[in-house]
Amino acid sequence: MALSNIEWTQMTWNPTTGCTKVSAGCKYCYAEGLSLRLQTDKVNKYRNGFKVTLHEYELATPYKWKTPQLVFVNSMSDLFHPDIPTDFIERVFNVMNETPQHTYQILTKRDERLLQVCAELNWTQNIWMGVSVEDERVISRIDSLRKTNAAVKFLSCEPLIGPLPNLNLENIDWVIVGGESGLTPRPMQKEWVLDIFRKCRASSIPFFFKQWGGKDKKAAGRLLNGRTYDEMPEIS
Repeated sequence: MALSNIEWTQMTWNPTTGCTKVSAGCKYCYAEGLSLRLQTDKVNKYRNGFKVTLHEYELATPYKWKTPQLVFVNSMSDLFHPDIPTDFIERVFNVMNETPQHTYQILTKRDERLLQVCAELNWTQNIWMGVSVEDERVISRIDSLRKTNAAVKFLSCEPLIGPLPNLNLENIDWVIVGGESGLTPRPMQKEWVLDIFRKCRASSIPFFFKQWGGKDKKAAGRLLNGRTYDEMPEIS
């Protein structure tokens, strides 16, 4: 567990670490770079670098938190990666089921695996499920998300590297948008953001604008039309 600098959560919990690239949004994966740096620093949890690794001891962590938390699950991995056994995913869900005081946010790019196992999982009200939608090529992930029993379904359009003219927000509860950052970020156009924003407004869906990104994301900031948008679903 660690306090998080990610604007839309409070802390991160990584019962698994490591991943592999699956689509264009993965090109400059922050988790890969950070994992390799932590491996170089000889942090035991990252001894395998960015290879998928299970951390069974982490399953006890949420029971120790004394106050309700908003938790991003697997910020350094993808819970629905094919190398993560289904029974381990079920154990992660069991922890979330048994700690209803916390709200858990899960994000995946692997909607096929999500659909394969979702019927075997207990989707309690405190589990939010999201998919990454970086451009039009992966928009079908949203259809998979709609088929799950998650109480809150959300989209992370970050890094947004292309327009989403055919974005359908039916049965979606929250949308996050953000630009890519780093040394060689792919640019995000303002009109792409505004198009998503307008669609959220038309459907009364909370809209969270995380950042413009760029080489200096702090300088670019996170103002859209002169204000910040930190809207979120209500936490049950």
